[in-house]
Amino acid sequence: MAEPASRRDHLYGGQALIEGVMMRGKDVWAVAVRRADSGIHTEAHDIDSVMSRHPILAKPGFRGVIALGQAMAIGYRALMIAANETQPEDEKLEGWQMGVSMVVALTLFVIVFMLIPLAGARYTQQHWIDSSLIVYTLEGLFRVGLFVGYLFLIGRMKDIQRVFQYHGAEHKTIAAYEHEEELEPANVDKYSTLHVRCGTNFLMIVMLIAIIFFTSVAPLLSGQGALVWIASRLLGVPLIAAVSYEMLRLGAKFEDTRTMRVLMAPGLWLQMITTKPPDHSQIEVAIASFNTVLLREAEKVGGDG
Repeated sequence: MAEPASRRDHLYGGQALIEGVMMRGKDVWAVAVRRADSGIHTEAHDIDSVMSRHPILAKPGFRGVIALGQAMAIGYRALMIAANETQPEDEKLEGWQMGVSMVVALTLFVIVFMLIPLAGARYTQQHWIDSSLIVYTLEGLFRVGLFVGYLFLIGRMKDIQRVFQYHGAEHKTIAAYEHEEELEPANVDKYSTLHVRCGTNFLMIVMLIAIIFFTSVAPLLSGQGALVWIASRLLGVPLIAAVSYEMLRLGAKFEDTRTMRVLMAPGLWLQMITTKPPDHSQIEVAIASFNTVLLREAEKVGGDG
């Protein structure tokens, strides 16, 4: 298979799972999961992207929102595969059970990380501080602190620590590929668990840009009711996601520049919580997932030829 001019130009990313790793490229995603019998289950799937059918959606301003939606959909399917491959046959989850769990988790996320900080900000402005700039900057900083504290606390759980180790294995594998290493555990293990093009980094960028955005629009919403404020938060999400996605791409493209190192630093610091050094058996799983993507991509290129 012919290699591109630079492996850093690729679009590979991934996600840590329960005893596994999902890896994805531009048109393919794959999952590798360590089964109870120590074997590794792998499977690959094509990505039917709406951006390939409607090129305008691949333009800046649109692609961030589309990419976020795709990532959530693929992540959901990957979690289902991992959960079922690590469970006995009689304990496997039905699709509706995972769906209910995801809806509950998303609802709790909105309540805890959006509505509670917003309610606190409105109460503060009504009773203590009149300045919108100060109040909604504090709201954003409180949201960031809440998120970091949440990650720190769940990271103390044994099962989550293993997920964080698989997250580290994912990053190490992609970094090794970018540096044109042979994908063997000993080679992969040399690289950092931190990577600029990471979902954790994206979330941190989202929260920091949200501070700027919501502080900017706060004066326009002065005197409006709670429902208007909630709507502004929900409607602002696509715009913030679009800007954050472009920032993440710029960070990956110019990661060696001083400016981008400074801008990407908060997200990389956060990865010190969400990634842990993996063992070689976990790296093997990440390599298996990545190699499955490469193999499927090669088959697609051969088929097109």
